[in-house]
Amino acid sequence: ASWHELCLSSKRLLKHLLKMFARVVPQGLRSSRMRVVAGFAPARQALGSRTFAFAAAGALGGATLLATKERQQRVPQCEGNAAPSKGNFKVCVCGGSGGIGQPLSLLMALDPNVGELSVYDLTIAMVPPGGVAADLSHIEKNVKVAGFAKSLDQKAVDVLGDCLKGCSLVLVPAGMPRKPGQTRDDLFKINANIAKEVVEACAKHCPDAVVALIVNPVNSVVPAMAELYKKKGLDPKKIVGVTTLDCVRANKFVGEITGVDPDDIEVPVIGGHAGVTIMPVFSQDKHAAKIPASQIPALDKHVQDAGTDVVNAKNGKGSATLSMAYAGARLGKAVLAGLAGTPTTECAYVMSDVESDVPYFTSKVTFGKQGVEKVHPVGKLNKYEEERLKEAKAALKKEIQSGLDYAKETSL
Repeated sequence: ASWHELCLSSKRLLKHLLKMFARVVPQGLRSSRMRVVAGFAPARQALGSRTFAFAAAGALGGATLLATKERQQRVPQCEGNAAPSKGNFKVCVCGGSGGIGQPLSLLMALDPNVGELSVYDLTIAMVPPGGVAADLSHIEKNVKVAGFAKSLDQKAVDVLGDCLKGCSLVLVPAGMPRKPGQTRDDLFKINANIAKEVVEACAKHCPDAVVALIVNPVNSVVPAMAELYKKKGLDPKKIVGVTTLDCVRANKFVGEITGVDPDDIEVPVIGGHAGVTIMPVFSQDKHAAKIPASQIPALDKHVQDAGTDVVNAKNGKGSATLSMAYAGARLGKAVLAGLAGTPTTECAYVMSDVESDVPYFTSKVTFGKQGVEKVHPVGKLNKYEEERLKEAKAALKKEIQSGLDYAKETSL
């Protein structure tokens, strides 16, 4: 072919790539990508049309490829048939100044379905929630961020109207950590009252919001708060226990053993969210199922004890905050995707009838436009898992009962 023909061919390619560029690059990214195109002008004058046509086509093609890849990476790593449409949901992080709350607030501010973010914490928090909000307000996202604080002598229900009104999702990484020598029941009595104050405010100001609790012990706190919602005449399935970190850990540990990318692994974790109630179902993932049966008990225990491993690695000066924030944001992303019209599935601890002898249970949950849309059965288990399920439920029943007893003695 002549130079003239090649030049025309390259120009047609460039025109095609420009059209592709406009189609695949999200509007919010075009300003930065278009600087690439604008930078072609002096090059065109210096190189001449023929050479410029080849160079521009290659550079623009590369930019388009990067933009396409960037957009693909934005698709949530959850089940669902399509990426969620852009929403404009209001989300609140209660405990937003803490070790989990700050990174969780950041991750939610980055979620394309979040248009407004409230960061709430106590006035005694080491970092004022207003400061966290000011920090987050500088990131390059179209999200409005505001901070809200409450003193100890104030009631959340009285002062959090502006913070919670209009919320579709409330994430609650709150409560005290378990201290050495402290029983789970002692911890429950303290944290149940902390959770109750937030849940009471949600019941008044955003009763239709999904309230995702990261408050230990989750196995007892979630039943207590869900039963209080039920007594109030509200939907108890709006109360969701965040157990996603167990799935995240199981996927990661299986990836380390098999050499498979954790993004391609999906191990359901059923039961509850503490000790032996954490039950990874390795047989239901095609990669984990290849791990020799002799290694499964140790891997199972590794997932159960992973939180303790982090505490020990931090020399008792902290717990799993960053990974918990990541897991909480993953659950939050699934909830918002469902609300936006893309049913999305994650494991979560909710009111459930999938196991007839335990009224609250962790299994796969599909989130839709109203929140919890479907609670899935546990599926097929192998013999080891059948025995583990018996063990998990025996421990879970006692912890659920603590929550039910609490709800009987109090009201919102």
